[in-house]
Amino acid sequence: MTTDTPPTAHLQLLERYYDSVPRSSARAEDFGPLTLFVREGVGWPFYGRPTPGHPGPVSAADVDKVRARQRELGLPEAFEWVDEVTPGLRAAVEASGLAVHAHPLMVLAPDAPAPAAHPLVRVLGADDPLLHAALVVPHLAFAAPGTAVGAAGPAELTAEIAARAGDGRAAQVAERIAAGLTVVAAAVEDGLPLSCGMHQPVGPVTEVVGVGTVPAARRRGLGEAVTGALVRDARARGASTVFLSAGDEDVARMYGRLGFVRVGTALIAEG
Repeated sequence: MTTDTPPTAHLQLLERYYDSVPRSSARAEDFGPLTLFVREGVGWPFYGRPTPGHPGPVSAADVDKVRARQRELGLPEAFEWVDEVTPGLRAAVEASGLAVHAHPLMVLAPDAPAPAAHPLVRVLGADDPLLHAALVVPHLAFAAPGTAVGAAGPAELTAEIAARAGDGRAAQVAERIAAGLTVVAAAVEDGLPLSCGMHQPVGPVTEVVGVGTVPAARRRGLGEAVTGALVRDARARGASTVFLSAGDEDVARMYGRLGFVRVGTALIAEG
């Protein structure tokens, strides 16, 4: 990676971003060394994570308090953090009884070449008629994680689009697009989005999130192309740091082809 900024500085920058980005669509509840973000409105639920700058270790009892609040609110018992920034948290979370999963945390090298455009991929505007359909794609994609080709295809996607009609998600994301808080890109073929992802700028930093491909359309380079479109958009908006968490090492290799390099480990715990 060609950069004058050491990885530790990158991780501190990402830590500030992680604390900032949920605040545009969630309320933050203070649990001392941990902060619980509670989404306001529709969309994927948030999580608990370390409170930036809080001194001292995090105990299993601290984790238990957040979990109790999540259960009270009917939320998933979930936590996200960067292992290298809060190294003691994993033991506390596991002592609380949650399973922890590790994901490569990757930052785009500043000298990475611009990704090539793909004829099927475009950035969606707030009024794009395919926005709702594009936002449904991750529900199929993440139900069958990984990179292997799967059975779910256009028919299953069409049924899921109809089932989720009127759920309010597209209206919420359209507002965020109009406000410059979210950018959505999709690969569209025969009128259906087959791959989708987004990035969420906060100042000069943005995270690429939710990149998923309908299982039957995998191994065609669509996820990579969607990520490339998001990278081009982020750079055009002046982002100096573009990062993401890869689902696994196979996915990390795909992102590596776009110029992303590993700087740490993102940990996700779920009950």
